Amino acid sequence: MTRYFTAEHEWIDVSGDTATVGITDYAQGQLGDVVFVELPETGCSVTKGGEAAVVESVKAASDVYAPVSGTVTQGNAALADDPALVNAAPEGEGWFFKLTLSDPSELDGLMDTAAYQAFVAGL
Repeated sequence: MTRYFTAEHEWIDVSGDTATVGITDYAQGQLGDVVFVELPETGCSVTKGGEAAVVESVKAASDVYAPVSGTVTQGNAALADDPALVNAAPEGEGWFFKLTLSDPSELDGLMDTAAYQAFVAGL
């Protein structure tokens, strides 16, 4: 499985033509305590850079953008009952949704772990 990152602080784990998407530890730290998550509907199409989900914290509501285009295959139902999973494990069990990639070449513009760490260090 390969992990990529966006400049908007989303991560995407890719295995074949399927992927899991969430927000980074940096993003959840900036948001503060997450109190609500709105996930995309299963079967809907998302477009790279387009709004895919919403995360609300005690500080603000923020959009979560799709790192790549594809069709949503699953939302993380655990977040409905426990949105704080995003704070506890943002890059693990606090994932937002899974999708099937429609254009794997869109991964080419994303950052790897080292590039993302350097990006965050410069903020």
